[in-house]
Amino acid sequence: MYSKQQASQLRQEFWTAFGKYMQPILSADGEKVNWINYKTGVKHISFRMHAAKGASIGIEITHPDPEQRGVVYNRFVQLRQLFSDMAGNDWTWEAEGSDEHGKAM
Repeated sequence: MYSKQQASQLRQEFWTAFGKYMQPILSADGEKVNWINYKTGVKHISFRMHAAKGASIGIEITHPDPEQRGVVYNRFVQLRQLFSDMAGNDWTWEAEGSDEHGKAM
């Protein structure tokens, strides 16, 4: 186990290195991107990166209406094969939250 200070230092080093690595990569529009919390331009849908014991990238669905969250999640599930063809098969699909509709990771 790391101390809080060591863990904080490791996280800081990771995000600094990641930022430097991703800095030259521009968005589809040719603009600089905040890759940690990538804005999709679609309300209530965003990409989130988390680094704790491991690193993950998630598609977060945050619509306040649980039914609408489910509709959006089901659309992602319907496009699962297309997504895997484009992004690879190393993705774990999971629904987080009490309503079983959350994010694809």
